[in-house]
Amino acid sequence: MRVGSPVPGDTFERVKRVLILGSTGSIGVQALDVIDSADDMVCTGLACGSRVDEMLRQASDRAVSATSAAVGGGSVPPSSDFAALIEASAPDIVLNALVGAAGLPPTLAALERGIPVALANKESLVAGGDLVAAVRARTGAMLVPVDSEHSALFQLLEGVDPVRVERAILTASGGPFRGRTADELRDVRATDALAHPTWTMGAKITIDSATMMNKGLEVIEAHHLFGLTYDQIEVVVHPQSTIHAMVRLDDGSLIAHMGPPDMRVPIGHALRWPAAPPARAQMPLAGMALTFEEPDPVAFPCLRLAREAGTIGGTAPAILNAANEVAVAAFLEGRVGFMGIPEAVEAALNAVPAEPADTLEAVLDADARARVVAAGARVA
Repeated sequence: MRVGSPVPGDTFERVKRVLILGSTGSIGVQALDVIDSADDMVCTGLACGSRVDEMLRQASDRAVSATSAAVGGGSVPPSSDFAALIEASAPDIVLNALVGAAGLPPTLAALERGIPVALANKESLVAGGDLVAAVRARTGAMLVPVDSEHSALFQLLEGVDPVRVERAILTASGGPFRGRTADELRDVRATDALAHPTWTMGAKITIDSATMMNKGLEVIEAHHLFGLTYDQIEVVVHPQSTIHAMVRLDDGSLIAHMGPPDMRVPIGHALRWPAAPPARAQMPLAGMALTFEEPDPVAFPCLRLAREAGTIGGTAPAILNAANEVAVAAFLEGRVGFMGIPEAVEAALNAVPAEPADTLEAVLDADARARVVAAGARVA
């Protein structure tokens, strides 16, 4: 079953109520811009990880109740607090834009209540894809992707007979280090890695883009979202970031989704689904150049590690994700080198055995054990 299948009668003839988790991050801020400029949506609740004062200002500016907004202040709250926030804000859809595996409990909390989730927290599916699938099968709740690549695939696959799909192709910008060798990457600094050539994103996802771990996580996410095997999912480097995804059909043809590198477009599509988004300025075609390259598996081993973890399944993707979160934080703080990120991830995958991911406790246990290993991997 394709996650993007429409739900009969699932339309909104009134103003759509949106709860934003991770409102102070890049996706959350852009989502508020989308909602503020719309007449068919309203924000009814906010949550954040640590920037509480900023979140409270957001709430005050939009007349969102301080009580609802304050749930989630200080640190990412447990599932019970997210459940309380969901009940208080009574959303029609929850935008999960939290960063990291901390986004899994609120995704489950919303889906358990049959509330659609606009998912920008890819770790929900990377760490807990099996758990999310089980809840959706039980409640029928909708999951709409926000990542630009998955939003593109979501739209492309809606009009295609699944038996005709040979490959789904995710595009990658290549990040700031495209074309560099592994040796050349050992001495790069965090400031270099944060200088993304085409996208404006938060620090963690920008580093993931630089290592290509972000694309590896998206491969796992696409597997869970669209029911594709890992052999059906390709990655190609496309520096212009104009084509976000392609589908190769059984007759050898390709269909592609093109758009500007602006996250407000997929955010608006996800929040309004299944309604059509409003018209925007047309993207010019004259003078446009489109180039494609194969990823370098030696310089960017994170892509390989993610695909291997996804193929193993169970808690292996949760181990991969947790180790990566720890290693990225260490790199940003100057405690490990850039190539130390994949080395720490591989160390965790080798040290922590993969188990069935059939309970939240099993996923969280694997997550915790991987973090310990990655924290001890002081690699350069």
